[in-house]
Amino acid sequence: MPGNTFGLLFRVTTFGESHGPALGAIIDGCPPGLPLEESYIQEELDKRRPGKAPGESPRKEPDRVSILSGVFEGKTTGMPITLVIYNKDAKPSAYETLKELFRPGHGDCTYLWKYGLRDWRGGGRSSGRETVARVAAGAVAKKLLESWGIEVLAYTIALGGVRAQKRDYSVIYKNRLFCPDLQAAEKMEERIKEVRAKGDSVGGIVEIVARGVPAGLGEPVFDKLDAELAKALMSIGAVKGVEIGAGFAAAEMLGSEHNDEIIPEGFKTNNAGGILAGISNGDEIICRVAVKPIPSISKEQETITVRKTPTRIKVGGRHDASAIPRIVPVCQAMVRLVLADHLLRQLSLASFTKWKKYPFGK
Repeated sequence: MPGNTFGLLFRVTTFGESHGPALGAIIDGCPPGLPLEESYIQEELDKRRPGKAPGESPRKEPDRVSILSGVFEGKTTGMPITLVIYNKDAKPSAYETLKELFRPGHGDCTYLWKYGLRDWRGGGRSSGRETVARVAAGAVAKKLLESWGIEVLAYTIALGGVRAQKRDYSVIYKNRLFCPDLQAAEKMEERIKEVRAKGDSVGGIVEIVARGVPAGLGEPVFDKLDAELAKALMSIGAVKGVEIGAGFAAAEMLGSEHNDEIIPEGFKTNNAGGILAGISNGDEIICRVAVKPIPSISKEQETITVRKTPTRIKVGGRHDASAIPRIVPVCQAMVRLVLADHLLRQLSLASFTKWKKYPFGK
């Protein structure tokens, strides 16, 4: 069935379930000769790994990655790269009491209605744990982008009503929420504790910035770069909204306010978010995603059984109070995958030499 593969030239297929033996990714189309070690991928996985702090799932998964193919003597071979992460702390028995119930906010009912069965072990394929494979694949994309001087940053700008007032990139990895404002990060931590104590969960906003992206990435009409980014980010289970550049604020602006005036040095503003007519314009690409609250909460709620019998449910087990911060490296990975794919698409054009030198001397 389709739906498990992403990308055209830099093509990623993920596999595995939350409480199955393993999860992983197969990457087809990665160019040969890129230096790649397991330790490099592991750095990205460690940012997403559960059980590191209060408010996160206590599930103790080391998330150690193994490269099974596509790398020889520390370099990519051009063949499919297979990455696998074995589950070490899976406890499917913890979900047996829920196998006859539909959990509010989860895909239990929709998976059953589509496939005629569902994996009730923590949601199976629909679990947030599936994203570990995306982060692993995104690390390979990161290596490709680095060779072109492209950097992708992701960080938390809002959580539970608390908003970051600063964008200090130097402190993103100095707090567990990946927040560019340390004072806001402290308030966010307090908010998580407050909500968790009530048996509830909280959502937030993640911003992703891509720097050093050359002009010319993206395809006309249906494969516009912003459309591809929106699809990639919306494919993350907890994401319920995406905006590029000024985003929804554009609806309140005049054309004279929203237009990014052009001078010989570049654009005076960046309301377009680095993309015009679906093609990168050489400016920073800016995306934001709205992250919903984690649906697994211990507050009692109404639901039905698989036989449509009304009942009530309290979801116990090992769950985060917020998808943030662990969703941050996932958003970062998805943007990297899109940019890697479109970089290879652009490199496949015969006009590559001309494209590389344009515009604004970049």
